Amino acid sequence: MAWQPEENGLGQILQLLKESQSPDNATQLAVHQKLEELNKFPDFNNYLIFVLTKLKNEDDPTRSLSGLILKNNVRAHFEKFPPEVTSFIKAECLNSIGDPSPLIRATIGILITTIVAKGDLRNWPELLPALCQCLDSDDYSMCEGAFGALQKICEDSAEALDNDPNRPLNILIPKFLQFFKQPSPKIRSHAIACVNQFIISRTQALMVHIDSFIENLFYLASDEDTEVRKNVCRALVMLVEVRMDRLMPHINSIIEYMMMRTTDEDDTVALEACEFWLSLAEQPICKEVLTAHIEKLVPILVKGMKYSEIDIILLKGDVEEDEMIPDKESDIKPRFHRAKSHSQKHQEGEEGGGDGESDDDGMDDDDSLSDWNLRKCSAAALDVLANVFREDILPILLPILKEILFHDNWEIKESGILVLGAIAEGCMNGMIPHLPELIPYLIGCLSDKKALVRSITCWTLSRYAHWVVGQPHDSYLKPLMTELLKRVLDANKRVQEAACSAFATLEEEACTELVPYLGFILETLVFAFSKYQHKNLLILYDAIGTLADSVGHHLNKPEYVNMLMPPLIDKWNVLKDEDKDLFPLLECLSSVATALQSGFLPYCEPVYRRCVSLVEQTLSQNLASMQNPEQFDPPDKDFMIVALDLLSGLAEGLNQHIEALVSNSNILKLLYQCMQDPMPEVRQSSFALLGDLTKACFQHVKQCIGDFMPILGHNLNPEYISVCNNATWAIGEISIKMGADMKEYIPVVLGNLIEIINRPNTPKTLLENTAITIGRLGLVCPAEVAPNLQQFIRQWCTSLRNIRDNEEKDSAFRGVCHMISVNPGGVVQDFIFFCDAVASWVHPKPDLKEMFYKILHGFKDQVGEENWKKFSDQFPVPLRERLHVQYGV
Repeated sequence: MAWQPEENGLGQILQLLKESQSPDNATQLAVHQKLEELNKFPDFNNYLIFVLTKLKNEDDPTRSLSGLILKNNVRAHFEKFPPEVTSFIKAECLNSIGDPSPLIRATIGILITTIVAKGDLRNWPELLPALCQCLDSDDYSMCEGAFGALQKICEDSAEALDNDPNRPLNILIPKFLQFFKQPSPKIRSHAIACVNQFIISRTQALMVHIDSFIENLFYLASDEDTEVRKNVCRALVMLVEVRMDRLMPHINSIIEYMMMRTTDEDDTVALEACEFWLSLAEQPICKEVLTAHIEKLVPILVKGMKYSEIDIILLKGDVEEDEMIPDKESDIKPRFHRAKSHSQKHQEGEEGGGDGESDDDGMDDDDSLSDWNLRKCSAAALDVLANVFREDILPILLPILKEILFHDNWEIKESGILVLGAIAEGCMNGMIPHLPELIPYLIGCLSDKKALVRSITCWTLSRYAHWVVGQPHDSYLKPLMTELLKRVLDANKRVQEAACSAFATLEEEACTELVPYLGFILETLVFAFSKYQHKNLLILYDAIGTLADSVGHHLNKPEYVNMLMPPLIDKWNVLKDEDKDLFPLLECLSSVATALQSGFLPYCEPVYRRCVSLVEQTLSQNLASMQNPEQFDPPDKDFMIVALDLLSGLAEGLNQHIEALVSNSNILKLLYQCMQDPMPEVRQSSFALLGDLTKACFQHVKQCIGDFMPILGHNLNPEYISVCNNATWAIGEISIKMGADMKEYIPVVLGNLIEIINRPNTPKTLLENTAITIGRLGLVCPAEVAPNLQQFIRQWCTSLRNIRDNEEKDSAFRGVCHMISVNPGGVVQDFIFFCDAVASWVHPKPDLKEMFYKILHGFKDQVGEENWKKFSDQFPVPLRERLHVQYGV
């Protein structure tokens, strides 16, 4: 006899379901607690499935709610369900899959998918055959319910279906294809959506039927139903990536079709279709297949770049002044700190670097409200196609731009300005003749009365910043800077944000060209502190940090320091240790401290102490959480990473002045712990700080070298590029300070460094760092490193031939010269590479030049004039001439 509910219990649960739909928070909380208590009774879930599937006299929302509560229970406690409860729920789902109510069918579909996700398909062997059987039912509800469930299973468990040893897809995919021509649009849509889940993974069962699939898609191309059209477009977008070969015979008609769909009256269909151009642009054949259509496509994309009415409503496009309205916390995207990456030349490492808001592509001007829409997709498509067609696209675009840039309707004019920004990268060469006219026009648009026009103009101008900086300042840079800084103080928050981001881009392009205008720039940025709401403050920190990175020590003038530091320190004092707004502020201060150098001295002590305290707190919270995970949550280690990076900035900026602060703190003990943290970003920042402290106050680091060296050696692992990079750099700095005492640590690090330099595909920065560090080890301990010369000399020379003359290169080459004098045989086979590396120097110091001279002439004397001539005849002519002129060989 099947399970039956007790009347009393059923009544109670129905009452709870009704109460949970109450708008009153207190009632909802009470219901939630009761539901949690009921989970202690094994057959509570039987009641829930019973309400969902059997109580047809109850209203649909109540029944559906019962199913959704059951779904949450499955997700949280499925493994604790007694077997008879699980069996009862599964049987009821299959019996009711064809419920007359679409809401109930959809709820059962969600429940089935959740059971599959939690309990594995193999534990419900009868599910797929049962659903397949339902597909053939004459009852529409039965067929649609089964298809709804199958679509959700295909979405959530595509991989499991593909890897199932029983090969269910061999039956399912041909079955789905049969339904492409079904009279019901809902069923047609389900059928395509199911097959679509298997395109990207190139599932074998689909590839066998690929031609039949494509044929069926063409059959549905002009379907009346928007969901069907959307799924057809989605399929074609994925097929471009996966089976372009199969689309090629029909490519012209597919392109025509996708252009038509990109202008579909339904925006969701148009967006799916517009993705096609992004996919196609990545294919090598793009230019060839699109050339015949580009004239028709460009105007379609330009038209799609205009704000829709709904966009303007969502963006509050009619609100011109909102600077006084506080931000909602939900408007502020989470920020992730990027750990500091060091190299010998203080460039950014492979993963880090660049600007703070690098995800801001300007099409991100309407960020959180409508994430990806037709406007952004059209702009992105025009951007990538401009990169494919380059200047060839301009004869089509320029007449359109002439028309829309000066249009009376602000929405059309705004879209024209977005077009100019979107093509900036791909069409730059072709745009140059027009820029003397366009840039002043755009600078004028910065004072347009519509805020959305002002904000897009900021972005577009930032895309041409490189050109602006290269012209005489009075012509464009000064007027652009003046107007952009006015927009930084705009009364509209969106414009403030766009102007701040654009100004940061201008700073990166202009670097020290901005020095003459620093006072004016700082006045504006500092005034913005008192004006900005929460979200834009975070972007302002970024603009100030970028300014410091761009102008460096030029910022260290008393009048600039007195202007900039008080507002930063005010913010610093207001923020609590657990406030994530510390991240961008600490990043900003790190850049400022490095730039100000001694100018930062009056502020360094409280900043230093707080950073040390942040590291200490994070480490102790981490320990507590590891010891008592039930009681303590793990901390956010970003606090520690940012603090380590700011300490690095202080050490780099203050140099020996940091000594007193280090001697009165336990930073080295904390650093020892951070260097062993399992999180790569923590180790990356630790090694950067270790290198900077080594340079600034080695007397304190020296006593810990015995503990630090094995950890550094262990982290010479290229799997984590930036960690490895910073560890390598720190070893090089330590060896310079240790001198001959480095001897005992050579075995700990040298083997790994040689392995890294000889690995294929090692990133350029890491190769250069590794070569310099090996050279420095050879400089201080030539006798220990020289025996290995032959193992690395060729790679060493090719890694360093391309870097500019500087101190690091100098110390590395001295090291190699010492090693060659200890082990000349180690360089013989690769001597041509050494000659090439020597010739890469423009101005070696006189004593280094003398070393090169001795080695070259020593080698020449040893082999004799005739052999030297044979040898040097293999050199490229410029190399031969250069060596002859500079070293007389």
